[in-house]
Amino acid sequence: MNSRLAARDDGRESGREDAHFATPSDQPLLAIHALSVRLAGRTILDQVSIRVPEGGLVAILGRNGVGKTTLLRTVSGLYRPADGRILLGGSMVGGLPPHAVVRAGITQAPEGRQLFAEMSVLENLRAGALGLSAPDFQCKLDRVVALFPIIAERGKQAAGSLSGGEQQMVCIARALMASPRVLLLDEPSLGLAPKVVARIFELIARVRADGVAVLLVEQNAKLALRTADYAYVLEQGRTVLEGMAGDLAQDERVASAYLGG
Repeated sequence: MNSRLAARDDGRESGREDAHFATPSDQPLLAIHALSVRLAGRTILDQVSIRVPEGGLVAILGRNGVGKTTLLRTVSGLYRPADGRILLGGSMVGGLPPHAVVRAGITQAPEGRQLFAEMSVLENLRAGALGLSAPDFQCKLDRVVALFPIIAERGKQAAGSLSGGEQQMVCIARALMASPRVLLLDEPSLGLAPKVVARIFELIARVRADGVAVLLVEQNAKLALRTADYAYVLEQGRTVLEGMAGDLAQDERVASAYLGG
């Protein structure tokens, strides 16, 4: 497949009208169209469009404060869009409350993990699987434990007593308990040692291989581009660059701004 980079000026694409990478069909699994978000009277996101195909892994790059976390929180239903559409499998999910977004098939592993520190690991996982019957919960738990064996070892332990890497695994596992079609990951490497980060990203690759599409926000641009299929770069709330991850990793603009090149 031929790859192309699309640089944007004032939110408009250069060189093509419908910039997206190959998907099993013309309709991506998660489609964010011209999304704008305003918080406290400020425009945080301005006409941002993102596509995530079935089983794909898409990264969002950008400096702190450009709207990456706002994007994920809006998709999750924590913020309401001022304009634009968010569709999952062609059905509108933008503007739905968080519990409805989860039921539709989108879950988030938030920045900073945000586990219930005094609750056990298993209790945290139950919080991610509200409404499941006992047999269904056990079925989901068995699948999650296959990905994250640490859960079986630490199931009765208070989540707050785990190491940072273990907490991140539990955070991702909790999001997977709802059997999402799309998993949103916000800075999964934050505050972790390099060896632990490598392990976390190995697990993310396994999650994706299990058929879950992933939308990843990550400050470690090198690692994100090495892991993702496709990536978007945000600046001041707008998409300014997008392309196949391997191509962006070689792009001078990305290298100078994010890769230390």
